[in-house]
Parts: sequence; C-alpha cells; structure tokens
Amino acid sequence: MDLRTGLCCALLLVALLPLSANASSKRLSASKSQLYIVYMGDKKHDDPSMVTASHHDALTSVLGSKDEALKSIVYSYKHGFSGFAAMLTESQAEALAKFPEVITVKRNTFHKLHTTRSWDFLGLDYQAPQQSGLLQKAKYGEDVIIGVVDTGIWPESRSFNDRGYGPVPARWKGKCQTGEQFNATSCNRKIIGARSYHRGISAESLKSDYNSPRDINGHGTHVASTIAGVEVQGVSVGGLASGVARGGAPRARLAIYKACWEGDGCPDATVLAAIDHAIHDGVDVLSLSLGGFGPEYSGTLHAVQRGISLVFSGGNNGPVPQTVTNAVPWVTTVAASTIDRAFPTLISLGNNEKLVGQSLMHNASLISKDFKDLVYARSCNAELVASSNVTGKIVLCSAPAQAKSRPPAIAFQDALNHTFMAGAKGLIFAQYTTNLIDDLAGIERIMPVVLVDFEIAQRLISYFDTAGSPVVKFSPTMTVVGDGVLSPRVASFSSRGPSLAFPGILKPDITAPGVSILAARRDSYVFYSGTSMACPHVSAVTALIKSVHPDWSPAMIKSAIVTTASVTDRFGMPIQADAVPRKLADPFDFGGGHINPDRAADPGLVYNVDAKEYNNFFNCTVGLLDGCDSYQLNLNLPSIAVPNLKNQVTTWRTITNVGPVEATYRAIVEAPAGVAVSVEPSVISFTAGGSRSVTFKLTFTAKQRVQGGYTFGSLTWSDQSTHSVKIPIAIRTVIQDFVADTS
Repeated sequence: MDLRTGLCCALLLVALLPLSANASSKRLSASKSQLYIVYMGDKKHDDPSMVTASHHDALTSVLGSKDEALKSIVYSYKHGFSGFAAMLTESQAEALAKFPEVITVKRNTFHKLHTTRSWDFLGLDYQAPQQSGLLQKAKYGEDVIIGVVDTGIWPESRSFNDRGYGPVPARWKGKCQTGEQFNATSCNRKIIGARSYHRGISAESLKSDYNSPRDINGHGTHVASTIAGVEVQGVSVGGLASGVARGGAPRARLAIYKACWEGDGCPDATVLAAIDHAIHDGVDVLSLSLGGFGPEYSGTLHAVQRGISLVFSGGNNGPVPQTVTNAVPWVTTVAASTIDRAFPTLISLGNNEKLVGQSLMHNASLISKDFKDLVYARSCNAELVASSNVTGKIVLCSAPAQAKSRPPAIAFQDALNHTFMAGAKGLIFAQYTTNLIDDLAGIERIMPVVLVDFEIAQRLISYFDTAGSPVVKFSPTMTVVGDGVLSPRVASFSSRGPSLAFPGILKPDITAPGVSILAARRDSYVFYSGTSMACPHVSAVTALIKSVHPDWSPAMIKSAIVTTASVTDRFGMPIQADAVPRKLADPFDFGGGHINPDRAADPGLVYNVDAKEYNNFFNCTVGLLDGCDSYQLNLNLPSIAVPNLKNQVTTWRTITNVGPVEATYRAIVEAPAGVAVSVEPSVISFTAGGSRSVTFKLTFTAKQRVQGGYTFGSLTWSDQSTHSVKIPIAIRTVIQDFVADTS
C-alpha cells in the first residue's frame, strides 16, 4: 500500500447518504451524486477559513460555480489536515483526483459495527489472541473487586449476569444489605455486595427513591456496567450504536455502595460511610463518579493507605478553566473525551443542497418524508418563537453571540421547550459543540431534532434569506465509526484545571471516553455523557493493571496510566479540546493525555509514593502545617505544576524501574515557553544488582520577568526503544503573589 492510499484509508469518513442498504452496494451511474472524501494532506494555511476557501475553489473549478460548490460540500476538514467531503458524480470525482494538491479521492464507505465502541476504541480487544493485550493478561479482571460509590444498582440488568462465575473471593468481607425491592438474591457472584446509606437523607428524597441499594436514577447502573458488565449481545438505542455492550474488566466483581439519592445528591456523610465500608469489605479499586467531594479527604486518604486505588470524575463545568474538582494528589482525577463514533443526519434543503448534523432519530415513522417550511428564530427565546409562526414548521435556532453567556445544554433545553410548545414539527439547534447528543435521548418520540455547528447554521440562514419559500427535510440518523471521526477530543463540558484548591497539583490526571457512552440503565441501555462516564473507564483499566501487577501501589498504577497516555490521535496529530473555540489540548484539559491501557501495563518506569507521604499534604489542607507549597512541589507525582515561578524553583522526583533489569533512560525536555529547564542527571542507567530507584533534580528558571499565564511542557524518560515515560509540566511566572492570570 503506497502512502497516498494508506492515508486515504485512514481518513475514510462514514457520513450519511440517503441510500438503502441494497443501493449502497450497487454501482451507481456516473451521473448519480454520492459522497466522496477528498484528502489533501497537510494544511497550507493556519487560518481555517482559508483552508475552507481552498476547498471551495477546488470544487468551483470542477462544478462550474461557487454556488454549486457550496451546495456540494458536506464537511470541510480544516483543523488537523486539509480535505473535504462532497456530493459528486463519478466523473467529477475523477476530475478532482487529477488536481496536483489532491492526494486521494475515495468513495464514502459504511463500516460494519463490532461493539458499542469505547473499549475497542481504547484497544482492549475482547477477541484478541490469548495473552496478547492487557485484557487477556489480566484474565479480564478475574476476581478483582471494584467498589462503585453511586446511586445503586439495577441487579436484573443482563450486564450483571453471573453465569460461569466461581465462588465469591474468600477475602471478601462485605454484605448484601436488603431493603425496598432488593432482597438477598439481588446479589450474586457478580454483584457480591451492596449497601445503601439512608441516614441523614431527607424524607422527601427517600420517598422518591428506593430505600435500598436499588438504583432508581440509572447513573450507578450505567457506571457499574461500564466498569465490569459482562458481554451482552445485540445492544443498541433504536438500532443506533448496535453491537456488544461490555465493561472494561468484564470478569471483575462488583461491590455497590449507594451513597447518592434522588433530590439530596451525594452528601459527604454518605460518601464517607461508603468509603469506610469499602475499606473494611476488601475492595481493590473504588470508582466515584461524583462531584467535588467536600473537605473530608481523610476517608479517601485512608483508603489509599490501605492499598485501594481511588478514581474520581473531574467535573462537568468546562470549558471554563479552574473548574476541576476532586484534585487531591492521591486519587486519579478523570476528564472526558470523545470516541470515534458519530451519528450523522442528513438535512436536505429545497435547493438540493445537502448538509449534515448530528441526531439520534432512529424512528423513521416519525420523520416526515416531505419537505417542511423552515423558520429561523435566532436564539429561540419565548418572544422570538411566539413571533415567528413556527406551528407545523422546522425551526432553526442559532445565536452565536449568546453562546458565551449561556451553557449549551441550558440553551438547548430552552429552545426545545419553546419550539415544541409552539407546535413546531422539527428543530435544528446550533452550538459550538455537539457534545449535547445525549440530551436528544427520548426527544425523537416528540419531534425530530438535529444538532449543527454555527457554520452549518449560517449556510441554512443564507438559504432561508435567499429562498422564496425555504423548506427542509431530515433523513433517519446513521451510526458511523472509524478514522473519519475526529477523535479523541476533550469534551466541551469536561472541567479544566488548574485546581482552585491545590494549584500546585496538576489536575486532571488523565482523559478517557465520556461522550455518548452506551451502557445499562434498568433493563435497557442508554447513552450518557459526562466525566461520570469517563471515570469508570479509568477504574476498569486500574483494575486490570492491578490484576497484572498485584504488588503495585495505587501511586504506581496511577503513574503508569498518566505517563503512557497519548497526546496525539491516530494520525499523529495533537489531540484537540472542544472549547470556545476548539484548541489544542493542554495538561489542564487532559492531564497526561488520553488513556492507553496496553501501554500502561508496561510503563518501564513509575513515580511511586509511599502513601504515608501524603500525610503532610493532608495536614496542610486542614491547617496543621506551614510551608505547604514545598509539600505540593516535591510530592513524587507523575506531573509538575509550579503556579508561582518568580526566578528559579527546584524540585525532586524519584523514578522506579519496573521494566527490564538493565536499562538506560535519557531525559527529553520540552520546556514551557519562557522557562529554562535543566535535569540532573539527564541519563540514568539501571543494572542487575543495583538500585531500582533513582532520584533526579529539575530546575526551572524564568527567562522573562512577567506576570504571565500558564505555559506547558513535558519531561520524557526514553530508553530509545520500548518505553517512553512522559509527565506533563505546567508553569506560571509571577512577579507578585496573589495576582493571577490563568489564560
């Protein structure tokens, strides 16, 4: 395969076509338009609008007019590389292929789905040859006990079937607490324990929930099945994302701790009670997909000192900086990112132009085959909708100027409520992010809704302004997976660093899939998004690593995950973060990067911490010690954050060899802008019979005296062959204390 063919195959975009399954497999006539992918390699311009303009120019030269080019183009690839998807005839595609700047032109391909995706996306192939990957080496998480502190469990879900399981591990000391609609048989050899914590919960909350470990909300069941659900065939949402649902550690055992309740949420008191019991019961990993866990960090610290790895979600208040929570150094804090799956939906205009949005419209019977009038109601507030005569029409809601002041999810819900109550028969909602796809769940039973970005919305507005009688119609949503979907991207809602509470601790630690994750809820399967969905992915990987390396401490496991993470996508392009606007991701978006499970099982080196060393840090948080900046700076973490570099700062780290006995590592420094970095020693060798741990010194020197913002870099220890051990660095230069700039 030559370079051009290989690149093209890697970039095949599976977008939606209004073709039947039979038609897509037939050779179409040369005059029939279909979707082609035109790949043009590296961008020639840094300005995305100029890249898009070059695509329009190429199409115009083939189609004969700018108007036809605008109607033809479906996607313009302008951020990571140059290319576009357009509706073309075979002869037009052949003409474009002859352009010197065009590398390949390929017909759009529909890929066969294999699973509900996130675990395959992470490389944990359930069907891999014996012992070939982490999942197999860990025996699928056999007998690792994972505690889930959440809203409880729906034990009848197929994801928790215990067929083929052996006896409950003898070391388990937990119990199956009975209660409302939850009896002793609700636990089994998969769900080996369940507790609920109702004391201190309001009477109103108890009335709206089950007074037992049973999960009325669905959140805890979704999390638990993502971590350790068994294989369930034929799962989908109305045919979308169809495949096999399974957890990341499908042979692990589950211990359920219901600390979160309808109405009252997750009080510190119940969470601490759950952690306390989990320590006693004998869990190996604790997964907590819940918000900033108050001031009571002692419970989590005790768990870590007992050898339990704790994994927390980082919060859903992004893309605003300084919103990350659960930022204590002894836990793993998780950001959320996308996977290589999308749900494209074709929007057909009355002028034959085809546009693509995202939706979950799987019920074709509710989607009109006829065109409907299009109305543009700007922000779709109550007044604008009332004055726009939307009854029986499809409404376009697009207000870019207001996006900065209103969270996308709130703006969407308001627009949906106003248009539906006014009698609209469809909604096209524009935002800077499509991380709202889960908000569409169930809405397709009310009316068709499609999400688009502001660029697509502007093309719809142009059509609305120029057409005498603008009309549009939708086609049913399709599922697409693979290289044509830009992924992973840090989700717009994912909370960002730096931590307000502990600016000297770089958070989040890692990012993992957390957008449109399909997992169990009651007796069905649904999409959820959030760092709550990313957290269980890291919890499962933590369990698998613990299975392979049972003698590793929580700090070693966390280090292995952080230092082997990916900062580039499948094409070698830097991972991006959905924000305003989309940008290259930095450590405050994703910590060490995107989790890479197989690499994490063999990191080569780890940054270990004796859990007792966290005591000084904890004592600082409760005011028992002074000099806390020094404790933060010199904790042996797999990251470095210096929020107050005035002239020069020195810190120390110790690396422990967990790879080949004899190895030599060389330091590779990517210095943050405006900062000089030195590493002593810069070459470290390990020999048989020698020490397995080596301490080195890092010195950071400000190259400019400014009151600046954060800049980012990294330190990588490389053995020049198998292992590359990378930690993120965040530095802020300051002149005066207490004057901040986090831009």
